[in-house]
Amino acid sequence: MTEELNEYSRYLLEKMRQLESKNDTLRSLNYQMETEIQMSERIKLKQEQEIKRLKRELEKLKTPPLLVGTVSDIIDEERAVVKISNGNSFLVRVSSGLDGLDVGSRVAMNQQNLSIVEVLPSTYSTLIRHSEVIEDTNVDFSQIGGLKEQIRELRETVELPLTRPELFEKVGIEPPQGVLLYGPPGTGKTLLAKAVAHSTRATFVRIVGSELVQKYIGEGARLVRELFELARENAPSIVFIDELDAVGAKRYESTTGDREVQRTLMQLLAELDGFEPRGDVKVIAATNRPDILDPALLRPGRFDRIIEVPMPDEGARAEILRIHTRNMNISGDVNFERLAKLTEGANGADLRMIAIEAGMFAIRQEREYVTHRDFEMAIEKVKSGSSPSSYPEGMFA
Repeated sequence: MTEELNEYSRYLLEKMRQLESKNDTLRSLNYQMETEIQMSERIKLKQEQEIKRLKRELEKLKTPPLLVGTVSDIIDEERAVVKISNGNSFLVRVSSGLDGLDVGSRVAMNQQNLSIVEVLPSTYSTLIRHSEVIEDTNVDFSQIGGLKEQIRELRETVELPLTRPELFEKVGIEPPQGVLLYGPPGTGKTLLAKAVAHSTRATFVRIVGSELVQKYIGEGARLVRELFELARENAPSIVFIDELDAVGAKRYESTTGDREVQRTLMQLLAELDGFEPRGDVKVIAATNRPDILDPALLRPGRFDRIIEVPMPDEGARAEILRIHTRNMNISGDVNFERLAKLTEGANGADLRMIAIEAGMFAIRQEREYVTHRDFEMAIEKVKSGSSPSSYPEGMFA
């Protein structure tokens, strides 16, 4: 009897172990299935989110495009006159609840009935947005040689009204409105403008005059307006217009595309007349051809300080060479006075290139310093490269 009980007990224990093992297996399978269910739920949620995103994108693709126009007049709360890009104007309905609608606002309109559905943020044209706007030019007057008198006049005209306006108030005079720099290419006109912007900690806004000449009617004038609006937003600022003769040439009777240039010039004159003499926006322009500028630009109150930036003389050339070589490792035999005599007719840009070429000759010979002979060879190379005889025959035929 006892043996039977023991046998039965062993049987029960074995059965219990089998059941426990099976239970563990089922528990493991249950955990695995729960994990897979959770993963499936997460995948389902992601797929639902992706489906919603794709539906939104599909709705956007189905949405018809809107026309963009400019409000030229507001009749009442429900009606406005809008001008679109092709020059046509329409009397349109204004959707209820629109805020910020004003004359000059850019708006989006429904294609079917041209009703205004949205007021767009104001923006500048691509040309004005991509114009050279520099918060700090990192160019100071110590980097400019041979132009002491020009620097003095420029600082009196531009820097003092921005930094010490009380001086003009005490004396009782109005400072010059604008500055015109004229002279041959490469003499440092742009450097002068950048240096005075740095000394006044003003924003430097630079644009080339030829970029203001546009094909369509009114485009050039609009660019001029946007340019000065950008300068006012970043005040104190200095607007530098390079190659002023491209847009400021003398006006003649014409029925060609010169009419658009004249419109741009008139807008420029209007902007110059609109500035306060002691305002935070100063205008500097540069040109190589002052003889072809319109007399209206040069009258008092516009560009009334005209500064010549001449070719450097012998002393100025030596000073410019010293400036361009201040960070170079040069030998003791370098004589800047002798080099200045050899560079007759060279401008500041040529002298900078001579310094670079001299350094290249030293590198070519695997030296860590530049000798006087390197400068002499650099002068010969730059002079030969700038002469017309150095170009291939027939290059300009």
